[in-house]
Amino acid sequence: QVQLVESGGGLVQAGGSLRLSCAASGSNFKINDMAWYRQAPGKQRELVAEVTSGGSTNYADSVKGRFTISRDNAKNTGYLQMNSLKPEDTAVYYCNADLTLLTQGGRGYEYDYWGQGTQVTVSS
Repeated sequence: QVQLVESGGGLVQAGGSLRLSCAASGSNFKINDMAWYRQAPGKQRELVAEVTSGGSTNYADSVKGRFTISRDNAKNTGYLQMNSLKPEDTAVYYCNADLTLLTQGGRGYEYDYWGQGTQVTVSS
């Protein structure tokens, strides 16, 4: 019913920038909170940044001052602007969204959705 489609990953040199996007498509849903996670080979998936429906943000210490999470509610799209990239940022990045699915009867169900992942590689 709902899909999260990520784009914007790729190969970039250290010090460069990338912007990831996460577009939610489908019907009868509302996005509550959104977040970005990343997972490097041999490492656990970690929270990078999150933004609530009210606009509050939270960042991992490793990306503070370099990454910015944002959202466009009218487009049901979230973004992660990544500046001053380091080789340590190399990972698969995943979009996550907490959604409310709406039914014809007016009942809402809360679900957690994940994007397909996009590879970010930072060369030195």
